[in-house]
Amino acid sequence: MGTLLAIVLVLVVLCLAVPASTVATGSCNDLTAGFVKVQLPESDFVVQSPYDLPVEQRYRYDACTGVRTFWVYAGDKPFNNATTTNPRTEVRLRGHDYSSGVWQFEGYCYVPSGTSGASVMQIHNENAGAAHATTLMLHVYNGTLRHYSGEAVEDCIYDRWFRLNVVHDVGASTVAVYVDGGAPRLAVAVAPSASHYFKFGVYVQHHDVSPRVESRWRNVTVYTKPY
Repeated sequence: MGTLLAIVLVLVVLCLAVPASTVATGSCNDLTAGFVKVQLPESDFVVQSPYDLPVEQRYRYDACTGVRTFWVYAGDKPFNNATTTNPRTEVRLRGHDYSSGVWQFEGYCYVPSGTSGASVMQIHNENAGAAHATTLMLHVYNGTLRHYSGEAVEDCIYDRWFRLNVVHDVGASTVAVYVDGGAPRLAVAVAPSASHYFKFGVYVQHHDVSPRVESRWRNVTVYTKPY
């Protein structure tokens, strides 16, 4: 009985010793090995949606399944009445802006058939006067995931869950994009910026736009690795 009690006490101590941020040990084909998982409470998932509608008319979060569903129509209003940007329903991950180190976004994404002309994930920057407000955007056009409107990252993404990993090395000014693990589907040099943050959902673009765009996300996680 005494031995069993001692084992239980040791296990309790070990559990209490686990820090809030943990080091990944090689899940997802080792893409996150060596990274530290960032804790993301629900309050960090800030939704931007058409300003003239209740959020629940363009966004749904199912706490049982963990699935976040985003949709918007091409004729919707922007997310506030002070901007002329296109319609969007996106999460802006608040409280995790970064300016150094290596950062990784991971999530499982589902794009239903028919969605076209929408960004589903982006790294936004805060570089005043920069040519672009983003370091990276991943657009969907007619079933293909693309780097902005250019290079194809993944074909045939409609109606299936795929795992997306985006690794941003701030010091090296590079971004790599992975789909379902393996080798990177995209590796590009990017412009430096004072700070960056992650966004995901749907954001209407400027061509090949369907009347309604939608994406679904689950298991969104952020990792970081200092130099």
